[in-house]
Amino acid sequence: MDTEVAYQEALDYLFSFVDFSRTHQQNLAPEHFDLKRMEALMLSLDQPHRTYSSVHVAGSKGKGSVCAFCASVLQAAGYKVGLYTSPHLKDFEERIQINGKPIPRRDLVALVNEIKPFVAQIEKITTFEIATALAFLYFARQAVDMAVVEVGLGGRLDATNIITPIVSVITHLYLEHTSILGNTLSQIAREKAGIVKDNTPVVLAPQAEEARGVIMAIASNRHARVIDVAQTYGYKLVSHSLEGQTFSVWGERNKKGERQAEIRIRLLGEHQVENAVTAYATLQLLCGLGFPFDEDALRKGFASAEWPARFEVISQKPLIVIDSAHIPEAAQMMRNALEEYFPGRQIILVIGVSEDKDVRGILRELKPLVKEVVATQSDHPRALDVEKLAEISRESGFITHVTPTVSEALDEALRLKQGEAFVFVTGSIFVAASARIAWLESRRFEVVKVI
Repeated sequence: MDTEVAYQEALDYLFSFVDFSRTHQQNLAPEHFDLKRMEALMLSLDQPHRTYSSVHVAGSKGKGSVCAFCASVLQAAGYKVGLYTSPHLKDFEERIQINGKPIPRRDLVALVNEIKPFVAQIEKITTFEIATALAFLYFARQAVDMAVVEVGLGGRLDATNIITPIVSVITHLYLEHTSILGNTLSQIAREKAGIVKDNTPVVLAPQAEEARGVIMAIASNRHARVIDVAQTYGYKLVSHSLEGQTFSVWGERNKKGERQAEIRIRLLGEHQVENAVTAYATLQLLCGLGFPFDEDALRKGFASAEWPARFEVISQKPLIVIDSAHIPEAAQMMRNALEEYFPGRQIILVIGVSEDKDVRGILRELKPLVKEVVATQSDHPRALDVEKLAEISRESGFITHVTPTVSEALDEALRLKQGEAFVFVTGSIFVAASARIAWLESRRFEVVKVI
């Protein structure tokens, strides 16, 4: 059978199961998540996730970037590194990578066919659980030295939480997925801290005290040492441009600068510096846990790390910036970054969000910079209807245009752009990904620079 045909059949099979990522949030509840299904499947596959070391990363924002930084540095140090993230931007195989290369389609097809008999024995198994099993099995078959694993949703009941990592990481937490994780920051922190394992160190990114207190208590009960980034490391931005940014980082005991490292990253925005420092703290731990690296690997790994569609400049002429700011706190970070990199310039905002998001809050944070809004929606089943989005936008005081698809929204935004104004695409990751694909596959304009 032709590989492409077999690949599409494999995807059809995977997405024939329950896919919570495509389920309306009001129809979800914690009881829908159960690690017993995942444990049974992995047992039938001879526990492949126990054949290599792993790092487990949870959080509300920044977890993907932290994963990308850690994987890139370890790869630069000569290790064979698996990386499991979600969702994908264009192709499913992006979720499962080794040393930056997605799983070949023929290998994905073969693994899907191999596990079908085992999947058939487990009731109510989900698409994400099967995908996670495929990743863990692929990493074992390819004999990776390390797997860097991003949590899909929450932590405690996430399918990835069957692993026993050598380091757990929790990035910055916000209110998100409240129908599943809880309505307060402390409840969400409790779910995220479900990845903390007994006697396993935890790297904790800077947190609000409400979240920090919960995580520290859980870690203490599990005798897990916590490396609190805010208290252990200091850092300072040295320089930044559209090509990247440089920062220095040092241990808290070395405030005067002794033994500090200077690191350059391609990812933009102060929030990415915080993510990089969190990754740096994680890597320092790994260095003492059997995964040493030198300064050259550290610099090369950070400098080459990529995490597309997160405050990414996909074109400078015309200027187009994309991001996935889907909560007000993230939108506030984006506003700060936009004001820092493009001071005094207004934006034509292309926005599409999932139905459970605080659209008014997102628009409120971005309002000082927005000239006009182009409302759109992705083809994801949880996308907020574009007419409802446009109504909210108009009620929030914006001149609003309505377009049914993201590619058309991008066209409309470029048509509306005048003078120093530029296009900023944000909302769900699916909208950001669609805009990125539409632009980079377009032949109507020359892409001058891609960060």
